[in-house]
Amino acid sequence: MKGARRYAALLLLLAAAVQTAAVLPAVADGMPSPVPSTSGHEQHEQRGERGEHGESNPAERKVGIKLLDAPEDRRDDPRAQAYIVDHLAPGSSIERRVEVSNESSTPMHVDVYAAAASVTKGKFTFAPDRTPNELTGWTSLDTTGLDLAAHGTAQVRVTVQVPKNASAGERYGVIWAQTGPPEKRAGNLTLLGRVGVRMYLDIGPGGEPASDFEVEQLTPGRSRDGKAELHARIHNTGGRALDIGGTLVLSDGPGGLRAGPFSAATGTTVAPGERADAIVPMDARVPEGPWTVELALRSGQVEHSTRATVTFPTTPGGTGAVAASAARAWQFPTPMVTGLSVLVLAAVGLLLPKFRRRRRP
Repeated sequence: MKGARRYAALLLLLAAAVQTAAVLPAVADGMPSPVPSTSGHEQHEQRGERGEHGESNPAERKVGIKLLDAPEDRRDDPRAQAYIVDHLAPGSSIERRVEVSNESSTPMHVDVYAAAASVTKGKFTFAPDRTPNELTGWTSLDTTGLDLAAHGTAQVRVTVQVPKNASAGERYGVIWAQTGPPEKRAGNLTLLGRVGVRMYLDIGPGGEPASDFEVEQLTPGRSRDGKAELHARIHNTGGRALDIGGTLVLSDGPGGLRAGPFSAATGTTVAPGERADAIVPMDARVPEGPWTVELALRSGQVEHSTRATVTFPTTPGGTGAVAASAARAWQFPTPMVTGLSVLVLAAVGLLLPKFRRRRRP
């Protein structure tokens, strides 16, 4: 009887171990694990995008633009608060309002228009001047010119009407506000400045494609000026473009040092199916380590984190090393878990009859 109890206890412990192995998460190097969002909104200090075709004199002529509307079902999506982000079926339409402001102390004429953009090589790229594309052909504004008083504002209504025969896929563009030339020019030099609100519109029947990404690889390095930096290779595994942001915390450094949080550099936009690096710049005084790094990256409402042990290089332009994840949890592969469970059940089935026979008088 005592032997039977010992065997039964051993079997229960083995079964518990198998079940525990089945539910422990495995955190591989550079691979993400979900983390809860601590804030419903990201900080967008500047809602517009400054173009590459010159800037107005900040002391004399400065224009601003911001989005006023967001879809009700996207009120918790920080990207939809800054950019025109939506999913539309062919034949449908949306309306949005943008506010254009004269942030200078003199009256100003501002041109408002839609122009093309694209997502290439990890960047949201603005087409030059008023280059059109398919999305801008669907976009109309209730006014294309504004005469703003000093520090004045005005609203512009943007309408996007998608044709019934529009093909599926995501389109990109920008609603630009551009200053006209000043009345008094300095010689032959004309300064034009423009700011804009991005447009990310996905077209297709049914529901919106899911957004998601993976952190495939971490690479510690140092920039040419000696600053430590961490490169995270992002793979967009969803159906919408992503604007990657996030924070990095360093711990368990030399002498128990901690550092951060450091913010990921802005400007990483990854098209569906593509890969690009998100870069977190740090201080040149960060020693080589080793460090435990905790990286949390997000795009809108999608957020993933990863944890690893890294060593930064000592020389500018160099590449460091990534050791095993500091938070690696062991896990049996699913087939092994299934096999062990079957063995445990088989052992129980074979031993129970023997226990019953021994208990008979």
